[in-house]
Amino acid sequence: MFSVKPLKPTFKSYLPPVQADATSHPQPTINKLEAKLLAGEIVVNEANFVRKCIGADSGHGDLWGKLICTNFKISFITQETLRQQKFQYVNQLLGVHDIPLACVGQVVAVNGTKGKRKVLRSNQKLKFSPTELLVHCKDFRIVRFRFDEAGPESAKKVCLAIAHYAQPSDPQLLFGFEYVGERPHGPHGPSGDQANGVDPGAARGRPPSLSAHLPEYFVVPASLADSDLKQFSGFFTAQRLPLWCWNHQNGSALVRMASIRDPAQHRKLDQRICNAVTMSHPKRGDVLKADLDRSLPSIQDVQAAFVRLRQICVIEPFEESEEKWLSSMESCRWLEYVRAFLKQSAEVVYMLEGEQASVILQEDEGRDLSCVVSSLVQLILDAHFRSLTGFQSLVQKEWVMAGHRFLDRCNHLKKSSKEESPLFLLFLDCVWQLMDQYPSAFQFTDTYLTVLSDSMWIPVFSTFLFNCPRQRAEHSRDFAQMWDWSQQFTLKDQALFNSPLYVGKSASCVQKGAVKTFRCTKKNYSSTLRAGPSLKTQPREAPEGPSDRFSRAWFSRPADPRGLLLPQLLPSHLRLWRLYFLRWVAEAQIPRGGPVAALHKLSLLAGEIETLRGQLLLRQHHQGAAPRRLGPRHPAAPRAPRDPLAPEYVTSSFPFSPVGPNLCRRGVLDTPLSKFLGGGGKVWLSTETIATETI
Repeated sequence: MFSVKPLKPTFKSYLPPVQADATSHPQPTINKLEAKLLAGEIVVNEANFVRKCIGADSGHGDLWGKLICTNFKISFITQETLRQQKFQYVNQLLGVHDIPLACVGQVVAVNGTKGKRKVLRSNQKLKFSPTELLVHCKDFRIVRFRFDEAGPESAKKVCLAIAHYAQPSDPQLLFGFEYVGERPHGPHGPSGDQANGVDPGAARGRPPSLSAHLPEYFVVPASLADSDLKQFSGFFTAQRLPLWCWNHQNGSALVRMASIRDPAQHRKLDQRICNAVTMSHPKRGDVLKADLDRSLPSIQDVQAAFVRLRQICVIEPFEESEEKWLSSMESCRWLEYVRAFLKQSAEVVYMLEGEQASVILQEDEGRDLSCVVSSLVQLILDAHFRSLTGFQSLVQKEWVMAGHRFLDRCNHLKKSSKEESPLFLLFLDCVWQLMDQYPSAFQFTDTYLTVLSDSMWIPVFSTFLFNCPRQRAEHSRDFAQMWDWSQQFTLKDQALFNSPLYVGKSASCVQKGAVKTFRCTKKNYSSTLRAGPSLKTQPREAPEGPSDRFSRAWFSRPADPRGLLLPQLLPSHLRLWRLYFLRWVAEAQIPRGGPVAALHKLSLLAGEIETLRGQLLLRQHHQGAAPRRLGPRHPAAPRAPRDPLAPEYVTSSFPFSPVGPNLCRRGVLDTPLSKFLGGGGKVWLSTETIATETI
């Protein structure tokens, strides 16, 4: 007997894959699917028998269900369950398949049969029946729905409804106002007044601020009288007077100031402000100015780099770009701009720390680029802002209350792309670079930073909705509290925000049965905490200046997580923030592994150590409070057994992309992205970019 080998196929089929039979999804079952609605949320339109594409072009693994548009979100409801994780990260305001309308960047209707494609705007007509809907999200997702079995009219209506409600024409049409009107307020629940640092009741009893773009209360040099402020305010752009941000322990101050509009008053007023800042210094130190409009990229440059970065990460097929992926990543200039802001912040730190001089950050309006630099400077110099509560207060102080134009920069109303710019995301990326270089100095994780960025697109909170404190106070008295994370996540999920590597505070340890306090000093840390070699080993082409000597001297010493932290600016030290930018890409998902999985394991161990420490302290307290008696002691409370298999399924993008319901496309092996991820993820800047710059 001869064994016959099966013949290899000699013909490739170009027919589309066979669609699932609609009879396997009976209409009564689909119709019974209901969306989970918040207070004030209503269903606007819906379509049955919709297929959500899960990355693969073949249709394998796609989900069938109902596509619903509400006044808050796009919701896809399905009976087909995904594999659940034992430690599942769940947003209590949004489901796994939900997209907030504020997060929608572009809505595209496609008719594959006729080869038609149209970007939908609000109140527009659609002349063809869509067979497919593409939703481009601002968080780097691209979600794809197909209407193979849905009726053409219902498909058209739900597409138009999504396009209309995703592009409101007025701030009060945002869902937050509907949610506020219906949300029950407990007698002790937090109000929007407390959440946003604004007291509208007090504002009604006091005269308004000198400018609508300034907070009600702000700090200025004591030598400036109220009459001076009223006289000077009209000479500054948007009447934004100089704002005191932070004081160094040596007495130097960090100040933000808008540009002076009147050329005739420029020199006189500039000298008056500098003298006032000098008089506030206990040693009458010098005052140095940093013109951010000249030294940093513009908001349009940042937006252009961001658009190109999104194109590279989630839109362009990796299998077609081949080895151009890394060069494309470099040419988009996003990491170059991250380095520019870190470099500028390090120079300001040198002025404050090394020169012991006060610094004025000058910008046209003083509420865009200066938000990034002032926040980074305080983060580098002050360990308090590296804690979770400290960082949240920093964002509230330097961004929300200082009048950053979130409504325009996030383009919540989809009015003008010229005003749109992801400056807050750029700041979070800079923070991540510092965390990546000094992981033990930060209490929070990159999971927290990603969640904070995602919260910009949830209009339930007023924090990231408005352009100035006065606008926020007028429209959002009863909005939910942004920093109360229990409104979005359980305590178990919030554990992912805390880094187990954090040593910024004193820690307790047990030595010979006694609990002692261990305080971190420079002697306890070695140079291995740094993310790379010391800068003194790097070649220099430009002559060394005072700031270079300051940096070289600092890098020659061991790092102190509770002290000054200078960013390392070599190209090899700057990396792509993979958890944020690549979390919806199949190649970036490492099954049952990755840094997030390792951090989760460390968090579990840190939690067990904290539990044992608490039990030990409680036992020692009882032993010291009463004399020891013979006989058995009361047994300690039983502790839940440790589950060695939890979580059941973890990827490197965990917890944001559980088993791929929101992946942008199918994964392809041996692509440039796969090689990029396997090689550590470093993107080098071109030699032209850093040839004339000192390190």
